[in-house]
Amino acid sequence: QLQLVESGGGLVQPGGSLRLSCAGAGFTLDYYAIGWFRQAPGKDREGVSCISSSGGNTHYADSVKGRFTISRDNAKNTVYLQMNNLKPEDTAIYYCAAKVAINMQAMCAPGYVMSYWGKGTLVTVSS
Repeated sequence: QLQLVESGGGLVQPGGSLRLSCAGAGFTLDYYAIGWFRQAPGKDREGVSCISSSGGNTHYADSVKGRFTISRDNAKNTVYLQMNNLKPEDTAIYYCAAKVAINMQAMCAPGYVMSYWGKGTLVTVSS
């Protein structure tokens, strides 16, 4: 069974950092572009950051540019989202998703259909 498993969420104070991980279970992520998406209560799902299969092409939402960094380690079959200088408005459930794709800006846009989704990990930024 093909699965994506997120981890690393939790409660952090404003200005703090977290690193989320997205691991592939049952399949290799090598050929897939991976996106991180988030959904806050009462809001639509938002594309946070996307990375190509090779890691050479990335895209970030304007709201996280300069604070979040996406990376991948194909040897570990894992994609990471390093989140620094967290703000209360970053509070959401964060999901990773996989798709064979080449345009990371398009993949992060609303309505793009992804092939596989994880179950999400909750990030809460609060003092």
